[in-house]
Amino acid sequence: MWRLNEFNLSHKSHTVVHLAVHLPQQQPIVYQDGQTAQAIERAALRKTTLTSWFELNKNDPSAHNISYSDIPQYYVFDKSTTNWKKRQRGGQNVIGRLPVVSILDTERYYLRMLLLRKSGAISFDDILTINGLRCITFQQACQEYGLLRGDQQWHDALNEAAQFQSPRQLRMLFAMICGFGEVEDVPDLWVQHQVSLCEDFVHRYSEQTGPHYALADIEELLTSYNLSLQKLHLPTVDLPASVLERANFDVVEEQAKANSYTMQLNSEQRNVVEILLSAVYNNAADTPKC
Repeated sequence: MWRLNEFNLSHKSHTVVHLAVHLPQQQPIVYQDGQTAQAIERAALRKTTLTSWFELNKNDPSAHNISYSDIPQYYVFDKSTTNWKKRQRGGQNVIGRLPVVSILDTERYYLRMLLLRKSGAISFDDILTINGLRCITFQQACQEYGLLRGDQQWHDALNEAAQFQSPRQLRMLFAMICGFGEVEDVPDLWVQHQVSLCEDFVHRYSEQTGPHYALADIEELLTSYNLSLQKLHLPTVDLPASVLERANFDVVEEQAKANSYTMQLNSEQRNVVEILLSAVYNNAADTPKC
């Protein structure tokens, strides 16, 4: 009916421009076997959106007050010349997007933090220089810039991740932050983000029991960092591992994965899968089992 009435099947409101976040001389490269040296030479000469932004700030004073993430609203990145060129029109519906960087990738993580806040940089060294002091690392630069006071960086990380990650992924991030970050007040971090961390369990169970399942899941994740809820002064819970495993099993999500994987099978693989599934579901006595 929708197609018969010629209704739109999709709608595009904004253009998203993906912006590179890489350390000096560590931009990603694509190459074929046996052509590594040539690919490295080409990458050294070819500018990324980030290094081209440095060049733009050197040559165009009007760009100095625009942050890296906002630059696509005012300039277009020409892939053929790898240069930023001033827009003639239509930048209102353009969004610059910096990729998510894991906290485990420490220097890129803090470089990204600086790029979101510092405008007019002309080089990596310029980003590392805060109030005339040339810092050794991007983490130190964030410290000098005042970005690492208290736990605000961890609140920001969880708030940003909550916009596109599942509750399970958020709990993994929460555990990672507790394991690798220097969090001053873990209980407050839990309280401030409890709603997003527990959303799936609250939806499945209730507002009263959902947080218990979320904490039990976090407890399990914390073991990888030799931590526990008790060590972090978080509320402790006691749920059997089998119960938690069932709670984390999302039937809809797993079915979607199964359908996706099935579509990738060739005819021979599909035949084997069908034989195995038939043996499991039919449970025939004369069917040999492993």
